[in-house]
Amino acid sequence: MKYINNGVGLKDEKGFVKIEQFNKIAMDKIAEIYKEVLVQIGENPEREGLKKTPFRVAKSLQFLTNGYHIEPNELIKSAIFKEEYKQMVLVKDIELYSLCEHHILPFFGKAHVAYIPNGYITGLSKIARVVEAYARRLQVQERLTVQIRDCIQETLKPMGVAVVIEAQHTCMQMRGIQKQNSVTTTSAFTGAFLKSDTRNEFISLIGKKLH
Repeated sequence: MKYINNGVGLKDEKGFVKIEQFNKIAMDKIAEIYKEVLVQIGENPEREGLKKTPFRVAKSLQFLTNGYHIEPNELIKSAIFKEEYKQMVLVKDIELYSLCEHHILPFFGKAHVAYIPNGYITGLSKIARVVEAYARRLQVQERLTVQIRDCIQETLKPMGVAVVIEAQHTCMQMRGIQKQNSVTTTSAFTGAFLKSDTRNEFISLIGKKLH
């Protein structure tokens, strides 16, 4: 696919605009740092395959950490609706990709998020967007789990929130102990989900293939 730069984004032959928003000043600074990194690991940043690598890495990092520029609470506030539904709302198998703050290597997996409304619901896509907003930062899985829970609890004020994340960490798979099949599971609960029967229902649902 050929793209034409129209000053706003990249426009393809059918007129679709691929908008790209990056901080040019930050990108140039990051690229310079990564150019030096290449030198320090014994590479030649001027060879053909690496000439544009510092720029690509800078662009990639800005994308992978764009959650710092998103306010997750505002995502939920943008779509709150009055509704008397008082049963569990579960969005499971939300794909997530994040960077471990200890080695800046990826970890990836799925988040399962549920809440029990207390007079108000939010758009289902907002739950996934909250996960994304916190995941696109330098993270540890434990903090990510709690941040998602607290955001939904504080903003929507439901009767309870449950979050479970299952993830694989490349910092364990590619280096260090090198255990490729390990999966890390974290959980966080509030309100009604602190009761064993409600929590067990949630755990049962995320383990079933209902679709």
